[in-house]
Amino acid sequence: MRENPENPIFGPEDPRLDPPNPPEIKPSRSIVKAISWRMVGTLDTLLLSFVILSFLGPLFGLEESSGAEKMKTALSIALTEVATKMILYYLHERIWSRLQWERSLDEEGNYRGSLRRSATKTATWRVLASADTMLLGLLFTGNLATAISIGGFEVITKLILYFFHERFWTRIRWGIISVTAV
Repeated sequence: MRENPENPIFGPEDPRLDPPNPPEIKPSRSIVKAISWRMVGTLDTLLLSFVILSFLGPLFGLEESSGAEKMKTALSIALTEVATKMILYYLHERIWSRLQWERSLDEEGNYRGSLRRSATKTATWRVLASADTMLLGLLFTGNLATAISIGGFEVITKLILYFFHERFWTRIRWGIISVTAV
């Protein structure tokens, strides 16, 4: 029994295997996706940071502080994350827009990513993003256990949120230019 060879990740090695007139994914699409995800992600980080600082922080040796101080620290983490994550997300999105793995053309000549592609893209983003959140948590709390807790809980909530965000964006055609045959 002969196995079918796996498709190369960065596109066909033989130019004849390229689909005719593949659609172009515009950088503006990546920017808008980054902004929409950042809004969801920042709210999640803010809420998680505040809850962890309020309930787990004292268990990890953080000094007892007022609710306002905990909110200020949570806001510092979440708002700093806006800048770092926007840059990281844009770069991640541009890399994935070039990868052909688990992506095909539909009848109309538009790219369709598979569930496997969305799941893998979700996992790679989550590793990168959680490392960033843990570093920011450490920077603003000075407590490694608290930083790991924020990043650890975030893995669960954001994996779910990101997967649905990614599936939502697979249905939006804006920013994808179909090139018609001449």
